[in-house]
Amino acid sequence: MAYFIYFGLPILLLIIGFPIFLILLVTAIVAVLTVADVPTEAIQTYMFGSLDNFPLLAVPFFVLAGEIMAQGGIARRVIAMVMAIVGGVRGSLAVTTVAASELFGAMSHTAVGTVVAMGRMIYPALKQNGYNERFAVGLIASSGAIAVVIPPSIAMILYAVSAEQSAVLLFTAGILPSLLIGLIDAAYVMGYARFAGVPLGPRARWETIWKTSVDASWAIGSLVVIFGGIYGGVFTPTEAAGVAVVYSLFVTMFIYREVDLAGLWRILMASSFLIAQILLIVTSAGIYSWLLTTSGIPQQIVGSINAMHMPKWELLLILNIGLLLAGSFLEPPAAILILTPLLLPIVRGVGVDPIHFGIIVAVNLSLGMYTPPFGLNLFSSQAIFDAPLGRIYLGVLPFLLVNFLALMIITYVPAISMVLIRH
Repeated sequence: MAYFIYFGLPILLLIIGFPIFLILLVTAIVAVLTVADVPTEAIQTYMFGSLDNFPLLAVPFFVLAGEIMAQGGIARRVIAMVMAIVGGVRGSLAVTTVAASELFGAMSHTAVGTVVAMGRMIYPALKQNGYNERFAVGLIASSGAIAVVIPPSIAMILYAVSAEQSAVLLFTAGILPSLLIGLIDAAYVMGYARFAGVPLGPRARWETIWKTSVDASWAIGSLVVIFGGIYGGVFTPTEAAGVAVVYSLFVTMFIYREVDLAGLWRILMASSFLIAQILLIVTSAGIYSWLLTTSGIPQQIVGSINAMHMPKWELLLILNIGLLLAGSFLEPPAAILILTPLLLPIVRGVGVDPIHFGIIVAVNLSLGMYTPPFGLNLFSSQAIFDAPLGRIYLGVLPFLLVNFLALMIITYVPAISMVLIRH
């Protein structure tokens, strides 16, 4: 009975079409009323208690900073600079898309926001330069998902809270895996451009590089402030998020002057909507995870898996497939908050470092963002590009296979994630 309530009921509600926060909340209420030996007052106590966590303050601040950067000209200048630098080689525009997605993902912290920015600014140029619609849409939908992995990632902040790990260590561990994904994607798109006979792009010119770099200097400064502050020990990730908001507001309102008070109000409203969505999931997942943990089910699952004596590589492969499937149905915040308390004891039992596992989770969920049929980036791309879902599925499939290879490397070569935090 308990297994059905904690696992069967959420799947049933998901199939019916309930929003994820309501699925978790309904499951928690049913569990309290039927199988959990706790008072009903525990629901509101643990829901609100799950928000009483200082690192979580970074989430609304980073969301707001990302929205300001997207609408205030920062994103456009960064993309223009990358396009000026990466020129003169076949596939340069596709490589620009990958590189710009990494940079903007580090600033916006949202995969969908990165897809929207890249779609508006680079998609027309991709079409004009010989890339077909299927490839262009697949490239943007998959590249945007890097925001889940590249620090400072909101997904990593939530994992740090859920797994009781250091957000700074997770950010540091995520640097090389995110660059690896970008390099593998860049190699693939350059090979595709050569095979498809895409025309050469305009040569990189020093005067253009200099002009766009100067224009983007204040924009790139946001990354310097965030990463320099965090890794320099000047402030915590939460404080860095607040500084990022102040910095991006100053740049967009007083340097670039692309955001006025009316624009700021629109940004605040858009950010509030997204922040409310995330925090609703956090509160609902808080009570669900607590009830699941106190039920003893995770301990039973750990015991059953340990009794099977599976080798580490086999267990990690099974967990990767499960996480990939979960990521194709659930948004990263929900998947992390639900699955981390369940899976972390399992991987710890076979000697996987919690920081390394956090990177594995983030990479899986980034792939899930564009895994057919329900990856969130797929539907975002459909809305932006007005392309049939079938064509989008075919477009992302090669990138899914290429990045699954990157996932396997990151999973089975822990040093890629751990080397920077061990020295």
